[in-house]
Amino acid sequence: MKPTHASPHISVRPQWLALGREEIVLPDLPIIDPHHHLWDRPGNRYLLDDLKADLDSGHRVLATMYVQCRSMYRQNVDPKFQSIGEVEFASGIGAQFASGLYGEALGCAGIVGFADLLLGDGVEDVLLKLIAAGGGRLKGIRNTTAWHSHPDVVSNPIPPPKGLLADANFIEGARLLARHDMTLDVWAYHTQLGEVYDLALSCPHTTIVIDHLGGPLGVGPYAHERKAVWTEWFESIRKIALLPNVRMKLGGFGLKVLGYRYNELPLPPDSDTLVRDWKPYIETLIEAFGPERCMFESNFPVDKGMFSYHVMWNAFKKLTLSCSASERNALFFQTAIDTYSLDASLIQSG
Repeated sequence: MKPTHASPHISVRPQWLALGREEIVLPDLPIIDPHHHLWDRPGNRYLLDDLKADLDSGHRVLATMYVQCRSMYRQNVDPKFQSIGEVEFASGIGAQFASGLYGEALGCAGIVGFADLLLGDGVEDVLLKLIAAGGGRLKGIRNTTAWHSHPDVVSNPIPPPKGLLADANFIEGARLLARHDMTLDVWAYHTQLGEVYDLALSCPHTTIVIDHLGGPLGVGPYAHERKAVWTEWFESIRKIALLPNVRMKLGGFGLKVLGYRYNELPLPPDSDTLVRDWKPYIETLIEAFGPERCMFESNFPVDKGMFSYHVMWNAFKKLTLSCSASERNALFFQTAIDTYSLDASLIQSG
């Protein structure tokens, strides 16, 4: 499927990002980055060397999770099997990192791939082929589900249809993931969190991982309604956090649809600026879900148009300075291990 919209992400400007450099906070803290992408698109390339450069920027990132983004799909095959190419690609990158030639980190130690859950029970065959292609790294599935009727609220060049999360076939496919010990990542806006709640309630044995804070919107009709958005988002978060099979990724603030405009600043934002803006959301989510169900994420290179990797992790660390050591370990490391069944014996936490 070809993109129907231009890239909704902010362009990365390395020279601008280089204007902001900070001393690393808590440099020995072990980190798993549970959410990043890799792609080679016209004017927008982020591959192994680019990821490695960010991993080497100062923080102790020991492993990462690759999340689907339609990269390296197979051509000239049944469309339902095209995403096998992406899993093969990400697993190959994982094998390169595992060789030890690219530093300490195990990049792409886990993979969240794509399989069309609208196939319902029919997705089983696709899952088996993805698992075979993943070299033990495939841990979950994500579909494109973030939908809104307003033309300014777009976060994917191929927006999904309305109501996908509530589709009976999609729900059946989501239930099937539990049979293979696979998670379901869900990127949805705050206006869809009711549907996410119903989905999680309908799939009690499937671990649902909500991406990017649950998408509190800040563009289109929400551009000047942050207080109203907060109220709706807050109520939905408190409700969905009651479901034990739901996890939350803390990040995604660089998504254009969230309404922050750091890219318009003359200098890139420092970590104190990010802490000030992000603190209410991070504290609310940790309180609602508990550290053992929350994990910090980079969402790079999407968020890289707004701030750098090392400044972002500094901000996350500063946001947890009041946490205990065990709580901080959960937020940066253990929750990702537990959620995605990563092999802790291969990841040295020190």
